[in-house]
Amino acid sequence: MLHLHTSVVRALAIVGLALPLAASAAAGVYLEEMTSPELRDRIAAGTATALVPIGGTEQSGPHIVLGKHNVRARVLAGRIAAKLGDAVVAPVVAYVPEGAIAPPAAHMRFAGTISIPDAAFEALLESTAKSLCRHGIRDVFFLGDHGGYQAGEAKAAARVNHDGACRAHALGAYYDAATTTFNADLKQRGFADAEIGTHAGLADTALSLAVDPALVRTAQIQAGARGGVRAGVHGDPTRATAELGRVGVERIVDASVAAIRAARQAARDPNPYPSHRK
Repeated sequence: MLHLHTSVVRALAIVGLALPLAASAAAGVYLEEMTSPELRDRIAAGTATALVPIGGTEQSGPHIVLGKHNVRARVLAGRIAAKLGDAVVAPVVAYVPEGAIAPPAAHMRFAGTISIPDAAFEALLESTAKSLCRHGIRDVFFLGDHGGYQAGEAKAAARVNHDGACRAHALGAYYDAATTTFNADLKQRGFADAEIGTHAGLADTALSLAVDPALVRTAQIQAGARGGVRAGVHGDPTRATAELGRVGVERIVDASVAAIRAARQAARDPNPYPSHRK
């Protein structure tokens, strides 16, 4: 009986490792799943960091759902918060700049994409950070899953910091790990730039599969590869797998955690090597 029990436990552990991240998302870190007193008590107990996952609602070819950035940002932010051990995750920012609406530009040329002005996006982030700080949070980190608004994150953070109410950070390490670092990993495995792509290609599709396979219509991957740019696909998703995507996930989580810890330490000790007075 003991042997059977041990075998079952091992089997369940193996299955758990194979589960998509969305199915094993970190529990207890999402602000919207807490009551107000629960959050208040957590902050009083020492939680002083909030992560703001930023996604977007945009086309990603015929094979990836419109909300991929929203799901990825939320799940990955949960993983990052769990690893930090002292952070909460704000609700996902799902409305972001995606190009001009009239005449339509960039992703707005495809059905389902929703775009807002840069100024509205930056104001939303600024107010979100200030709201969180009003409740006792000291450091707010913007985690952007999309490349098009990275500069907007930095502008919003600068405005928050200028007022001095709290500290806001545009976490470039998150997006750098999802693109530059992950792309380098894929190249080491023999994939070329043209296949890796910049949008809805191998890298993008693999990350989505790793986070939640439901984000990808696998039967439409070939259609995306054939359609190319005209179908909103930049790259070739044909050989994308969840296994490849998990490499990118670990890169994103590890790089983000390290960068957050470094930023918080720098804020606590802005001048670790003061000059000696004579």
